[in-house]
Amino acid sequence: MNIHFIAIGGAAMHNLAIALKEKNHQVSGSDDEIFEPSKSRLKNHNLLPDNWGWFPEKIHTDLDAVILGMHARKDNPELLKAQALGLKIYSYPEFLYEETKNKKRLVIAGSHGKTSITSMVMHVLKHAGLQFDYMVGAQIEGFDTMVGLSDDSEIAIFEGDEYLSSPIDIRPKFLWYKPHATVITGIAWDHANVFPTETNYIEQFKTFIQSIQVGGKLFYYEGDSKLNAIAKENSRISASPYSAHSFELKQETAYLKTDKEAIKLSIFGAHNMQNIQAARLLCHEAGISDSKFYEAIPSFKGASRRLETLEKTDELTVFLDFAHAPSKVKATTEAVKSLNPKRQLTAVLELHTFSSLSADFLPQYRKALINADRAFVYFNPKVVEHKKLPPLSSEFVKSCFGGMVEVFTDAEMLMKTIKQEMHYPGSLLIMTSGNFDGQNIRSFAESIKNREVSS
Repeated sequence: MNIHFIAIGGAAMHNLAIALKEKNHQVSGSDDEIFEPSKSRLKNHNLLPDNWGWFPEKIHTDLDAVILGMHARKDNPELLKAQALGLKIYSYPEFLYEETKNKKRLVIAGSHGKTSITSMVMHVLKHAGLQFDYMVGAQIEGFDTMVGLSDDSEIAIFEGDEYLSSPIDIRPKFLWYKPHATVITGIAWDHANVFPTETNYIEQFKTFIQSIQVGGKLFYYEGDSKLNAIAKENSRISASPYSAHSFELKQETAYLKTDKEAIKLSIFGAHNMQNIQAARLLCHEAGISDSKFYEAIPSFKGASRRLETLEKTDELTVFLDFAHAPSKVKATTEAVKSLNPKRQLTAVLELHTFSSLSADFLPQYRKALINADRAFVYFNPKVVEHKKLPPLSSEFVKSCFGGMVEVFTDAEMLMKTIKQEMHYPGSLLIMTSGNFDGQNIRSFAESIKNREVSS
């Protein structure tokens, strides 16, 4: 096939482009700006556009498909040309479905834990030597790309995102996948820019449950009251609750408790024990026995930026996490504190997404950082302005968190304060879906470690 990507630089888009080229399709693309790591990865596969911008001349009748990314707008000149020529235009989830519609599809959905569970399932299936297609929202150890497609596989593992499919398809992405078995981890209102109320957000998951194949299976976390209310509304499917896998914590290490033995893990946190149980259930659907699952899971180290350890000494551990929604922030902070309760935990959160910078949504963060001994929150007023949101004051943000945080609007001053006042022995948890306006977080973590060593 001859395929063109409009907005090829997106995280999922550029990975899909690479996956399709590796399947020997002819692939081209455009974007008005591409950042790292997409830029280098596209360049390494000879897919980086020669020039930034939109070029209608790239759209012609020899194209078999056009894949449209969320970064593009409805009036994109390449999109308008494709529409005028009557070309088939896909969103990337729609295209993934087309590629896997004859395979068994396992989908992981929910407001939190999607990437971790998807990564766990992929790790176990690879360990078992099973071939499968996949799409996951982070870079995973042992996988070169975040999207994988094969003509020989019979199973597809997809992270099911509830965000919009494309500028011209405002349905949630996960509605395209029509799974045979799925996990929903929980429902906590997010994406307030497109789902303006909690009720509207919950409706998306109701519709997703209706999209499960007749006779399919839904596994849902029993500790979520919103899920419990909607999980069994559809009699066409089998709905089964799950809880966290039994575990114990010894000397800062988590062990799964099984009938036969305690299994040492490379990850920790109560939320990850929920994730492991969900992954185990989906692995069963892929034909993986418990013995194979328990054989593989100890070597799972987590997805990139999901409680990733940046630095570790006897006196200090620095973690980086993608957490940004309230439920994720609270679960991640609780996990780090539980690892070593006697150590002072310093938690740092960047408000970066539309929801987190919305005055109407910010009260959802109340007590999200309650497990931290000291908590810092950062936001950039220019980002608030760029998102065309009403201005925020530091005092208002502080009140939304329950008054237990220190609020900064200058990233350099924030980093300087943390470096000067970091407590040893201690843990530092950095949570962001951004980069604190260009701060090198990994270098910062190293400098914190070096200060501890020299002090």
